Amino acid sequence: MKKQINHRNDLAVAAILCIASLFLCYRPTGFEDRLTGQSTNCKGIVVAVDNSDVRQFGIVRMGAQSLKVALLGGAFKGRTVEALNEITGKMELDKFFRVGDKVFMVLSLKNGDIFYAHAQDHYRLGIELLLFSIFAGLLMFFGRWTGAKALLSFIFSGLMIWKVLLPLVLKGFDPIAVGLIVVCALTAVITILVGGWNRKGFVAFFGSFLGTATTYACALAFSREFHLHGAVKPFAETLLYSGFPALNLHRIFIAGIFMASSGALMDLAMDVSSSMEEVAVRDPSISFHELLNSGFRVGRTVVGTMTTTLLLAYSGGYMTLLMVFMAQGAPLVNLLNMNYMAAEILQTVVGSFGLVTVAPFTAIVGAYFFARGKRRNVAETGRLSRDRHRIEKTIDQLIDEGK
Repeated sequence: MKKQINHRNDLAVAAILCIASLFLCYRPTGFEDRLTGQSTNCKGIVVAVDNSDVRQFGIVRMGAQSLKVALLGGAFKGRTVEALNEITGKMELDKFFRVGDKVFMVLSLKNGDIFYAHAQDHYRLGIELLLFSIFAGLLMFFGRWTGAKALLSFIFSGLMIWKVLLPLVLKGFDPIAVGLIVVCALTAVITILVGGWNRKGFVAFFGSFLGTATTYACALAFSREFHLHGAVKPFAETLLYSGFPALNLHRIFIAGIFMASSGALMDLAMDVSSSMEEVAVRDPSISFHELLNSGFRVGRTVVGTMTTTLLLAYSGGYMTLLMVFMAQGAPLVNLLNMNYMAAEILQTVVGSFGLVTVAPFTAIVGAYFFARGKRRNVAETGRLSRDRHRIEKTIDQLIDEGK
C-alpha cells in the first residue's frame, strides 16, 4: 500500500514537472527581439573553398575564406550561396572549413530574399542530438523509472537555467538572489523527484540546502579578500560591452560558485539520506544517536572521494593555464597569486566547504526525521499491542462466563 502511494506521488510530481518543462520551452526569454533585421538559419554543406586570402603565420591563420555553400534545409533549400569566413588569428574562436564540411548558416534577409550569408560554425546539432539520445537511452535502460525521473530533472534544470536564471540576471535582478532561488527550486524538485515524496527526499533537500547556504556564505566572505571582481571568467567583459554595463560581475561570480557545487551537494546529501533510511528500516530499534553516528560514518566515506572529484572537475578547466606556467618555468607562487588561478582556488575550496558540511547537516536532519518516524511507529505498535491484549482478555472472560 505504501509503495503504491509513493508511486502515485512520483507520478504526480513527474506530471507537474512535465507541464512546467513544456511551459518553459515555449516561454520567451525577452531577448529574442535583440537581433536587428530579419534572419533565419539552416544547415549547409561546403561545395567550394577559396583560401587565396588566408595567410599562415606559424601555427596561426589570418585572413578570410571565400565559401560556396549549398543549403540543405529551410525555405531556401537547394540554393547555393557565397559566404565569407573571417579568420582573426584567435584559435579559440576561429573556424576553418573544407569542402564537404557541414555548416551552420545564418542568412540575413531583405525583402524576403537572402541579403547576406554567414557561415557561423560547423554544424554540430545532429551529433549533439545523437549523443544526448544515447545518454538518455542508457540512463533509462539502467535506471528505469528512477532513470526516467533523473532525465526529466536534467531537462528541467537546463530549462530553468536558460529560461529563468539567465534572463532575470540580464534584466537587472540580483544574481545571488536569483541564483539561490533557482538552486533551491532545482534542489527541491530533483531530490523529491529522485528520492521520492518521503522522508528520504526531504532529508536530502534540507541537507543540500544547508550545504549550499554554507558555500554561499564562504564565497561571499572570502571573495573580497581575494580581490576578485568577476571579470576573470570567460566572456565576462564581452557581456558588459554587449549592452549590459550595469551588471555586477562580482555577484555573478559568487552566484556561479555555489551553483557550480550544488549538483555535487545534492549527490552527497542523497547518498547520506538513502543510507540512513536503509539503516533505519533494517534496524527499527536503532536510537537517535546511533542513527546519527551511522550518518556521520557514511558522510565521512563519501566526502573523502567527492572532494577530490570536485578538484578534478574544476582543475580540468584550467589545465592549459597550468601547462603555460610550467612550460615557462614560472615559480608556483607566481601562479597561485594570479587572479585567474586565485578564482579557481576560491571556487574549488569554497565548493569543498559545502561538501564537507553537507554530510553532517544531512546526518543531523536525517537522524531527527527518521528517528521521529520510528518513535511514531513504535508508539503505534505499542498501542495496537495493548488493544489486542485487552480484546484477547475480554474474549477469555466471555468464554469463562459461557462455561
